[in-house]
Amino acid sequence: MEFTTDSILKLAKAAGDAIMDIYEKDFAVYDKSDSSPLTEADLASHHLIVDGLKTLTPDIPVLSEESGDTVKSERLDWTRYWLIDPLDGTKEFIKKNGEFTVNIALIENGQPVFGVVYAPALDTYYWGEQNKGAYKQVGQQAAQTIQVADVPAQATGWRVVGSRSHQSDEFKAFMQRLPDADIVAMGSSLKLCLVAEGKADLYPRLGLTSEWDTAAAHAVVLAAGGQVLEADSLKPLIYNSRPDTLLNPFFIVCASTSPIWCQ
Repeated sequence: MEFTTDSILKLAKAAGDAIMDIYEKDFAVYDKSDSSPLTEADLASHHLIVDGLKTLTPDIPVLSEESGDTVKSERLDWTRYWLIDPLDGTKEFIKKNGEFTVNIALIENGQPVFGVVYAPALDTYYWGEQNKGAYKQVGQQAAQTIQVADVPAQATGWRVVGSRSHQSDEFKAFMQRLPDADIVAMGSSLKLCLVAEGKADLYPRLGLTSEWDTAAAHAVVLAAGGQVLEADSLKPLIYNSRPDTLLNPFFIVCASTSPIWCQ
């Protein structure tokens, strides 16, 4: 690779610092309009990351949530590109609960092969790279290797990630298969990271997300030994394969499939 993991971690940190400058101010404009603190934070992070990636890897194109329509059309011709969400966790940012992230992923042939997730309010990093493992670092502590947990053998004892902000009817129906499960609430792409680090067993995302929401944490899950599967087919979730949309299908994050919930 033409970049180092450390260079991308530093870029995520710089973007997170820019977000925190705005997050720590008092604000009351909560809609995503041109004057809102949320949009200000989104755009500050977007510009920092895009400019940084163009300097580090000028030959790799960049697709961001905040990219224009032209870029979002051109991406169909790309086999290798950066996919970023400058600020994931809109509702968490507004609620000021700290559970929002900066997401930077490298996609190759539809697969996330490298990803960094940084939660600036928590000063916590997750990152993973294909064939090189997954890691978590909190503050100035030493980075720790992370991996998915063993799949529970019984229908009891499951730890299932559910969103603080969205619980769809489909999610509630799915949970009837695991009636005694503990629901682990978390915001943003940190939900996937909980499975990657073994603090949760399953994350059924039976609601809409965009590709930039998930790609970086998806890379972490894969590097930690887990899977991200389309909910209907249980085939691996892939990116940049649908010309008409950048929305993901419903998906399930797990260590591996289990007959307990594959019904």
